[in-house]
Amino acid sequence: MNVAAYLERINYHGATAPSAATLRDLHRAHLLAVPFENLDIHLGREIVLDDERLYAKVVERRRGGFCYELNGAFAALLSELGFNVKKLAAGVGRADGSFGPLFDHMALLVELDEPWLADVGFGEGFREPLRLDEAGEQAQAFGSYRIRRDGEQCILERRGGDRWLPEYRFPLQAYEYGDYQEMCGYHQTSPLSSFTQKRTCSLATVDGRVTLTNNRLITTRGGQRTERELADELEIAAILREQFGVVL
Repeated sequence: MNVAAYLERINYHGATAPSAATLRDLHRAHLLAVPFENLDIHLGREIVLDDERLYAKVVERRRGGFCYELNGAFAALLSELGFNVKKLAAGVGRADGSFGPLFDHMALLVELDEPWLADVGFGEGFREPLRLDEAGEQAQAFGSYRIRRDGEQCILERRGGDRWLPEYRFPLQAYEYGDYQEMCGYHQTSPLSSFTQKRTCSLATVDGRVTLTNNRLITTRGGQRTERELADELEIAAILREQFGVVL
């Protein structure tokens, strides 16, 4: 890995020594530079979980990806910088209160003086890493979160008004790419997967988020949300290039 090229890709020019402050800054920078997107699935391009291929896609081709790709690439960067990082497997929360299968999502455990949950691949997720052992609410500029223990599992929840809504559930066990391959393939091919049902590209901004869903552009700035329909594939390609830095 060319670490300098990766740091340039995410517009990061700060300290690189492993620390909580460095982790927070890298995490935030990654979310502001690398979009969450599933465009290759709709182009019929196979996604293979491998550090070299993920680096080439995210850094050299300046693309984004979905959770396995983004957190896989970020884990490789952190490891190169000397962080102790492990890949976690999670089941994503459903509307009925249940959870999807393990390996539905990849998140990261970063061990410093205390353990941290990192995740740059959950779309509209937390902007800064969360303290894993903090039982109370962890408030950030774009949401409040908490992590509670349920036996051998941890459950990440996000505050929604006066309720806590489950984001995902995960054990604290480390996994390797091969463990995620079956679910990664499912999300690329199954008509039941949300990733095959709609084309998505989403990027955090300093004051909100910009998201392309099929042919609809959704922009949130300062809490104000606007939507507009894009006319055709030419306009979609222009938006991908101008708003997300993505050229297919």
